Amino acid sequence: MFIQTESTPNPATLKFLPGLAVLDSGTADFPAPDTAAKSPLARRIFAVDGVTGVFLGNDFVTVTKAEATLWEHIKPAILGAIMEHFQSGQPVIEGERAESAHAAHDGPDSDIVKQIKELLDTRVRPAVAQDGGDITFHGFDRGIVYLHMQGACAGCPSSTLTLKMGIENLLRHYIPEVVEVRPVAA
Repeated sequence: MFIQTESTPNPATLKFLPGLAVLDSGTADFPAPDTAAKSPLARRIFAVDGVTGVFLGNDFVTVTKAEATLWEHIKPAILGAIMEHFQSGQPVIEGERAESAHAAHDGPDSDIVKQIKELLDTRVRPAVAQDGGDITFHGFDRGIVYLHMQGACAGCPSSTLTLKMGIENLLRHYIPEVVEVRPVAA
């Protein structure tokens, strides 16, 4: 098994590509070790000292490290943990898993929210997945779109620029009711 790595816009996050499917659909975000109970893969990666977050996508694993930890020190152990997991035959996620998806929204703005979600799914999320992350709809209130950033996007120095210059401009261009985009914490 050969696992490739790619840098992301977030210097604290690396994207690992094992060359096979990680998740059949959707994504799974484990922002802390105590959230990884259902994922044998995430638990193995969190066992590496210095790992602070694990994010799983269709064909990648994004790992976030502590600021004081150097990639040179933990990257070999992470590669080993990923390889061990896939050789073990264990599932990536045990039991039923909650899909990482957009928050539900009903009410007077449901048509606008439908357009926002469609733009996120077709234009934003595929690009963000290339960088090892995901962005999901969290809410819409009086022209303000609230988005939840996961994986490499969470805590990324360029995420504010991505939100304001990229996503906000895109949404405002296609949906005049949108006036601002803001991130939300999980």
